[in-house]
Amino acid sequence: MTWTSDQPIISLKEVHKSFGDLEVLKGVSLDVMKGEVICIIGPSGSGKSTLIRCINALNDIQGGSITVEGQEVHDPDLDKLELRKKVGMVFQQYNLFPHKTALENVMMAPLKVLRQNKAEVEARARALLKKVRLEGKEGSYPGELSGGQQQRVAIARSLAMNPDVMLFDEVTAALDPETVKEVLVTIKDLAAEGMTCILVTHEMGFAREVADHIYFTDRGVIVEHGPPATFFSEASDPRTQEFLSQIL
Repeated sequence: MTWTSDQPIISLKEVHKSFGDLEVLKGVSLDVMKGEVICIIGPSGSGKSTLIRCINALNDIQGGSITVEGQEVHDPDLDKLELRKKVGMVFQQYNLFPHKTALENVMMAPLKVLRQNKAEVEARARALLKKVRLEGKEGSYPGELSGGQQQRVAIARSLAMNPDVMLFDEVTAALDPETVKEVLVTIKDLAAEGMTCILVTHEMGFAREVADHIYFTDRGVIVEHGPPATFFSEASDPRTQEFLSQIL
């Protein structure tokens, strides 16, 4: 199947996911178009992180379908490495290699996985660190960087694989308030350049400013969704209203 950019770059249809007897996703459907920024919000334990982990096959699914660029993610024959080249993911924990510098962390995957030319990889890694506003920190080790700086190295590392889509799983949750902003600015820059982004986030101001579409999940279902302009002011479901009243 050939994917064209007038079709959703990511499509979830009736996705079910259970851990043992606990059903975490109960028939979730959503489409993401190329270049869109989608924010997924909701209370803890509502299935948000599980949802995006299913998109790049970190979690398997029990029912429904997920396609990325027309390719079924949970096809047993799918090369997961190929999928993860297309779909970058940044986690709450930065997962950087502590004994490698910022530059080496960013260079690792293109060298080891893509087997690209070292000089080209280094030039690109330097450009990416500059892009995430870490020029001058190339030789620093993770332990010498703040949480916000480490998270930006993790973003640069994900971008080094040249993905078509970026998934962000509560990437600011572990950060100090003053470093949250620098990470959000980096994501905002990516969105402005047309990167397709799906974010699980608690940062409502950011969601309002950057998202094209917001999805509110609760207990494994999408309760309500819409563009920020209407979502925040005209939420109709009592669960959404209650959630927003607690955090806004």
